[in-house]
Amino acid sequence: MTRLTGNALRVTVFIGEHDTWHHKPLYSEIVHRAHAAGLAGASVFRGIEGFGASSRIHTSRLLSLSEDLPVAIVIVDTEERVRAFLPQLDELVTEGLVVLDDCEVIRYVGRGEESGESDANGKRSL
Repeated sequence: MTRLTGNALRVTVFIGEHDTWHHKPLYSEIVHRAHAAGLAGASVFRGIEGFGASSRIHTSRLLSLSEDLPVAIVIVDTEERVRAFLPQLDELVTEGLVVLDDCEVIRYVGRGEESGESDANGKRSL
């Protein structure tokens, strides 16, 4: 197993579960665009409770069923690639929050996926 490391930028997009783009879930459109842009990865996380600009609490608790739970889409790649993707988020996200964080990536890759150059410790850059 090889370990890949490097500095990266994480973008987290907070939206509602029922936000849409051309009649399909907005989170799905963001993930598919990130994939088409060749970004390293994207994941969608469904929240169980939260509130945003409306100050209305959305929850999955049985007694107060909400049909619009919070969703977070997390994308990580190099700063240059993430910043190049931001105009697409500007187009898609009309109501929500986008957060950018510097981070360091440690990625473990199986032998079947090895490619590229390593340093003396077997580490590769993102």
